[in-house]
Amino acid sequence: MKQGARLQLKLGQKLKLAPQLRQAIALLQLNRLELKDHIREILESNPLLEREEDRDRPDEPERDSGDDAPDVEIGEDYGFDDLPDGYSIASDAPRYDEFVSDRAEESLVQHLLWQANLSGFNDTDSAIAKAIIYALDEDGYLQDDLDTLRMSLAPEYLVSSEEVAAVLERIQHFEPVGVACRDLRECLLVQLEARSASTPGLGLASYIVRHHLDTLAKQDPRLLVRATGFSETDIAEAIALIRTLNPHPCSRFGSDDENYIVPDVYIHPQGDGWRVSLNPDSDPGLRLNSTYMDLVRKSRGKDKEYLKDRLQEARWLISGLEMRNQTLLAVTEAIVKRQHAFFHEGEVAMKPLLQREVAEEIGVHESTVSRATTHKYAHTPRGTFELKHFFSVGVSGPDGQDVAATAIKAHLRRLIQEEPAGKPMSDQSLVEALASRGIRLARRTVAKYREQLGIPGSAQRRRQSRLRA
Repeated sequence: MKQGARLQLKLGQKLKLAPQLRQAIALLQLNRLELKDHIREILESNPLLEREEDRDRPDEPERDSGDDAPDVEIGEDYGFDDLPDGYSIASDAPRYDEFVSDRAEESLVQHLLWQANLSGFNDTDSAIAKAIIYALDEDGYLQDDLDTLRMSLAPEYLVSSEEVAAVLERIQHFEPVGVACRDLRECLLVQLEARSASTPGLGLASYIVRHHLDTLAKQDPRLLVRATGFSETDIAEAIALIRTLNPHPCSRFGSDDENYIVPDVYIHPQGDGWRVSLNPDSDPGLRLNSTYMDLVRKSRGKDKEYLKDRLQEARWLISGLEMRNQTLLAVTEAIVKRQHAFFHEGEVAMKPLLQREVAEEIGVHESTVSRATTHKYAHTPRGTFELKHFFSVGVSGPDGQDVAATAIKAHLRRLIQEEPAGKPMSDQSLVEALASRGIRLARRTVAKYREQLGIPGSAQRRRQSRLRA
């Protein structure tokens, strides 16, 4: 016997993200080149918008767009932190590759985004992949940890570190294999994992890279024989395989910002402190076109609806650009306040600083700070830096005070630059020298920082010194 249809009543809530907030978030994450192209596209499609310099009507009185504008309901004013938990805006955000300028040489970011788009990621994994790709340094290495990446996706995407790790593993096997690794050891291991299981010497090569990379760097096979217990023939076979790997797999790619870096903000000395100002080009000088405003009042039917929609779009864009500039200025001022010693003394004076601390100081979500500092650059008396450069984790230092990892690397670079000619300092000697400055690190940590700086080990530096002599 068939049962009849039943009527069920379900009570639920549906979260809807205001278009105004969605556009404001999208504008904040764009860099200057992307923003410039985005504004140009909207100017071409929206007759209600114009640039102030494009208007050449001196005899026509300027109208107040606020008082004379027709009553168009736009909705409440939203801040960047009004996103409902778990709400996704990925499908509505401007696509990166739609705004990147055409260049003869494809950048690493473009190349990876192209592969990500073809990888069948769902919306969440696609957002994770983009966060990872945008976080890569110029050498294709990933400096951010999994928790930092996870937090940068909130509140639109609430993901776990395990989900980020799973996407990261897939990206590391994109072309070039070994991209997005955290250090040299991981980069080499990923490349070895991609080799056929029947590759001669594969197992021993992986073992050496995983457990004896420091010994390998000394380029003395006899040390590896003693350390591993394998024969000289086996060691030679494994070393030959390792030499086919590329420690810099992304070196053939150009940088997105190479020769195209234009500062978003300027940091100037002012008295005993520092002043932050926006690049004047950050304000495109947009305003409502008074001629079309008259048409909004006079039109009827579908024409009126079309013009009212364009008016709403124009107002949201002007408001979103203003919010973008205010956020960028507030974030930079908070960074300068925390890192003022850097501008006086350089990287050795860099303080530990997390995005969360800046977010709490200016009253926004941590993801807002991440968007405001990604691919945004500051011109300072010490050079032009991406705003993310001023964030650094802390390492325990003297008197219980934390020292920024960036400052430690600066100390490390200075120690190596000042080492006696022909007598390079070993990693253990560097550990002791840093300890004398109140910075206590494990030898493997010093080796990791040295590799991140692109500085070879002491044995290789000694050979280079002899060649120069």
